[in-house]
Amino acid sequence: MSNDLTKQDLYEGVKTLIETDAVHVHLPQQKLFTLFSIGFQYLLFQSTRNPGAYIIRVEDGHLAEKLAKKAKDPSTRKFMQSLLIPRKLKYEKSVFYLDYFHMGSWNMTSEIPRDKIQAALVVKNTSSRPMMEIEMEEVDETSFPDTIKNGQYLKTLMESAPRTITVAFEETFEGTTQVSFPFIKKEKERTVSGVTIHDDVEWIED
Repeated sequence: MSNDLTKQDLYEGVKTLIETDAVHVHLPQQKLFTLFSIGFQYLLFQSTRNPGAYIIRVEDGHLAEKLAKKAKDPSTRKFMQSLLIPRKLKYEKSVFYLDYFHMGSWNMTSEIPRDKIQAALVVKNTSSRPMMEIEMEEVDETSFPDTIKNGQYLKTLMESAPRTITVAFEETFEGTTQVSFPFIKKEKERTVSGVTIHDDVEWIED
């Protein structure tokens, strides 16, 4: 894809994560697909040096499919496309698992012995609207899964994984350290079909 990350930027991004001392890292910039590629390539790199279980926890299946199509490097797209259906894939001496924020999808990852888990990548949609198939106003807030309301989708991994990388735009998470990449420039405004959209609009595409 013409807008893929350059090899140099991808290398620098992964290198930054490797050299970051923080155990739980938050990537807060707005380029969701770019940050996912960097986070995933970091996991892939680590998996060849520290064999074990690596967890990718994405907000929902719809976002997982988007990542498989629009991640910013071909190897990440290919890996995610292979992982989508089985949600468990062996890579060399490691195993990658895919689940979602909803606790009902944690059947495989909940059975992994803690001493086998090496790292986790958590990806939240850039939209403030929860990724559900129905509109927020149609649902009583009390019906939202507890895993979404209280952030258990991340907290459980912070308790069990030696390293977590969280991709989430305009969010804050207690116990995490924010890391930003200088080659990702903040967009002040964008023009769509002659209409100027300012920086208070959230984007999933990058």
